[in-house]
Amino acid sequence: MTTDLSCTTALHTAAAQGHIDVVNLLLETDSDLAKIARNNGKTVLHSAARMGHLEVVKSLLSKDPSTGFRVDKKGQTALHMAVKGQNEEIVLELLKPDPSVLGLEDCKGNTALHIAVMKGRTQIVRCLLSVESININSTNKAGESPLDIAEKIGNPEIVSILKEAGAINSKDHGKPPNAGKQLKQTVSDIKHDVQSQLQQTRQTGFRVQKIAKRLKKLHISGLNNAINSATVVAVLIATVAFAAIFTVPGQYVEDKTKGLSLGQAHIANKAPFIVFFVFDSLALFISLAVVVVQTSVVVIEQKAKKQLVFVINKLMWLACLFISVAFISLTYVVVGKESRWLAVCATVIGSTIMLTTIGSMCYFVILHRMEESKLRSIRKAESRSRSFSMSVASDSEILNNEYKRMYAL
Repeated sequence: MTTDLSCTTALHTAAAQGHIDVVNLLLETDSDLAKIARNNGKTVLHSAARMGHLEVVKSLLSKDPSTGFRVDKKGQTALHMAVKGQNEEIVLELLKPDPSVLGLEDCKGNTALHIAVMKGRTQIVRCLLSVESININSTNKAGESPLDIAEKIGNPEIVSILKEAGAINSKDHGKPPNAGKQLKQTVSDIKHDVQSQLQQTRQTGFRVQKIAKRLKKLHISGLNNAINSATVVAVLIATVAFAAIFTVPGQYVEDKTKGLSLGQAHIANKAPFIVFFVFDSLALFISLAVVVVQTSVVVIEQKAKKQLVFVINKLMWLACLFISVAFISLTYVVVGKESRWLAVCATVIGSTIMLTTIGSMCYFVILHRMEESKLRSIRKAESRSRSFSMSVASDSEILNNEYKRMYAL
């Protein structure tokens, strides 16, 4: 008979899918096919019992009743497989040849009753308890009786059924759990929990890295937007500063006048105009310098782009500050001596707003620098540690600190 890599025969496939005619035909051809087990130790009867095919189970048992005692690599019989399902008739059919199969234990010491309780199969439990030879208080290698398991999983209905049948806890029937077996079970459970936690940690690490990549793209996009915005603002300030010098109040000398030059501003000799002229010129040329840099320099690397934005932002701060000073100085000319208080009010309001704004920005820049310093310390600690869990924790810290929704450069 031909088998695949897992030693699965045509009889295995037909039995698992419930094709009774095909099963009977193959058994008539060679009844020994029922004895062939797959790589995991499961026979054809295991598959049919687990999938709930009653007629197939009957046919297999009629050819060889002893197959009901065959165990797989987990030590489980076909009865262990049957109680995981919902078909009581299959359970009873497997018990007909020899009810003693009910007492067979798997590699963990679990009988069919233990498995049925674990799976919460209420009707199957009732069915097994109807068999006279059942040992209702048998304990597995963990020292647990069926009643212990039912209470552990929190199934009050099965607890009630077992107690009505006379079941008791393992501690109450004078058979203390084997210390060695209990320790082995505990170690096995801890190992399983550790493996699950490591797997979850790895998955978390992958998710963190994926999120970090998306946030990095958003971060670069934010830097590009900041650069583009700075360019627009620089052009706007340069335009305003350029136009302001040619639209001063009082206009210019248009006729020849002694002591004055043609085109000279009438207020050229006043101190406020000189202050205006100096700071307006500074704002104009700083803005033009920013425009030149923005249109000439191409930055690819993220760190260099961040440094460029930092420099440009500081230049724009100065340009905004200088254009504000130029405006305030010119107000002293426009309002005249009698309304000088208006110019003073403009000075107070403008100074308060600009100094508060720039002071706040300086505070946030310093705060961001301090957090970056903390982030570098975390990275150094991570490089000195070989622990994977430490690495994931550091990744989370990096996400929280490096890729913020908002920060000042």
